[in-house]
Amino acid sequence: MFRGSLPALVTPFKDGAVDFAALEALVEWHVSEGSHGLVPVGTTGESPTLTHEEHEQVIDAVVRAAAGRIPVIAGAGSNNTVEAIRFTRHAESVGAAAALIVTPYYNKPTQAGLIAHFRAVHDCCDLPIIIYNIPGRSVVDMMPDTMGELAKLPRIIGVKDATGKIERVSMQRESCGADFIQLSGEDATALGFNAHGGIGCISVTANVAPRLCAEFQEATLAGDYARALAYQDRLMPLHTAIFLEPGLAGAKYGLSRLGMCSEEVRLPLLTVTAKTRDAMDAAMRHAGLIN
Repeated sequence: MFRGSLPALVTPFKDGAVDFAALEALVEWHVSEGSHGLVPVGTTGESPTLTHEEHEQVIDAVVRAAAGRIPVIAGAGSNNTVEAIRFTRHAESVGAAAALIVTPYYNKPTQAGLIAHFRAVHDCCDLPIIIYNIPGRSVVDMMPDTMGELAKLPRIIGVKDATGKIERVSMQRESCGADFIQLSGEDATALGFNAHGGIGCISVTANVAPRLCAEFQEATLAGDYARALAYQDRLMPLHTAIFLEPGLAGAKYGLSRLGMCSEEVRLPLLTVTAKTRDAMDAAMRHAGLIN
């Protein structure tokens, strides 16, 4: 169920509030463009600056708009275990297909603490869980052996791996088993990630280029790496430009150029600078997204 291109969906804003009309339009666009699933209210969905009520409203709106046509993996993580349980139970109650649970950030738990945290979330309901390992943001790295212990639990089914370490895929196949779902969390290395045994990407770039990212993923999953490399060459400038500043700001700028939503973000983030706008424009032209 969880494979291919899964956009880490932005949360559009209008005059400081969530723009639910634009959000629903984005879901429709992703379905029509061939995205294989959606991941709302992750970091790219500006989860740190959404209220709890907004967080739950966005998940509910995306699930309703998707209407079962593609799976929704709800961002539900927190560095507060009680809060992660709340969000995971809510995601289950509104019909999300799975929950994405980040390693607890800032408080820096031990590997044993990671196991205890994920076990508590796992045991709170019946929703499948995908671990989100992103040490660059959380300042804690879940080791493959720790992930292997968690993979023994029946509803911990996979990982979004944003370590950027391609060898982790093979190490996690060894510790978690070949059937454990491994999704890249880094667009630029998704090609190599899938070559090592990954089966998809929770992607920032797919916000702006959903069809290209979906076709790229389909090529890798079909074993057609020559075709996938051609897509990689077409997308690489966009992978680079979108992360010159925080990726969600780059994604929202790109979407604004396509007329899909405003580029508005919430403090402490800012809209992208003129230099990044120029780089985004050039990359989008290279990819054939704008003239």
